[in-house]
Amino acid sequence: MDRKPRIFIDGSAGTTGLRIRERLLGREDVELIGIPEELRKDPSARAERMNSADAVFLCLPDAAAVEAEALITDPDTVVIDTSTAHRTSPGWTYGFPELCGQREKIAASKRIANPGCHASGFIALVEPLVLAGIVPRDSMLSCFSLTGYSGGGKKMIADYEDPSRAEELRAPVMYALSQGHKHLPEMAAVCGLVHPPAFCPAVGNYYAGMEVAVPLFAELVSGGADDIARVYEACYPEGVVRFAGQSADRLSAGSFDGRDDMEISVFGQGERMLLVARFDNLGKGASGSAIQNMNLALGLPETAGLVTG
Repeated sequence: MDRKPRIFIDGSAGTTGLRIRERLLGREDVELIGIPEELRKDPSARAERMNSADAVFLCLPDAAAVEAEALITDPDTVVIDTSTAHRTSPGWTYGFPELCGQREKIAASKRIANPGCHASGFIALVEPLVLAGIVPRDSMLSCFSLTGYSGGGKKMIADYEDPSRAEELRAPVMYALSQGHKHLPEMAAVCGLVHPPAFCPAVGNYYAGMEVAVPLFAELVSGGADDIARVYEACYPEGVVRFAGQSADRLSAGSFDGRDDMEISVFGQGERMLLVARFDNLGKGASGSAIQNMNLALGLPETAGLVTG
């Protein structure tokens, strides 16, 4: 390409779109396509801009993302959807480059489904172990995930930052207790699991940062913590996702606030083990991942514009 790639963000007023815009504004190798505030919801104005772009980020609710994608008729436009709408859809590439062979698929794709934040941590921990035969595909797994309140969007941010906020928001709040969380389908499908995990997400009283934990009993898997560590070392030797080791007494869910990378760990020995992924729910869990996918699809350096420590 003899010119800078042109980028349009549909839904740039939301938390994910704002972070993408912030990251791209500091780059000289891409050009952002703007849209006046009064035309932000005009389908024809949006369609004109999307079809003139080399890459489009859809930072919209699911139904709106489906409608927006239908407006894009240029076959050369790369679409990166940050909603849940297309994560298990045929014809869409799942946007987690660190999975085996996925980086090449993303680079060749025009339709990329950005992963969910909770799902990113679970998949990074579990998928390599399923491929290695350590975790059986029919395993009954569980997962706990703690996220900052920015993951809930503008309304949740306003609720938490309101000086007169509800007393219950001062402590972590579990939600989706009915086991119907929207990330469960991709968690099972991408890992090749027969059963989605029993999932307990929780929101904490802090802005950003995420900690996803998957407990394992040794009698239910084929290998111990050292075997798991060797798989992670081989799968995540360097880059945006990396293996951090097996020794720590405690981990903070907020340590990766403002960053776009992810840290993987395994703890415990004997009969009980704990797999942990730490990252920013707005970084590798959303905007950072989307930019990484854009870089790959447009042939740009994979980590350009990312904050990785």
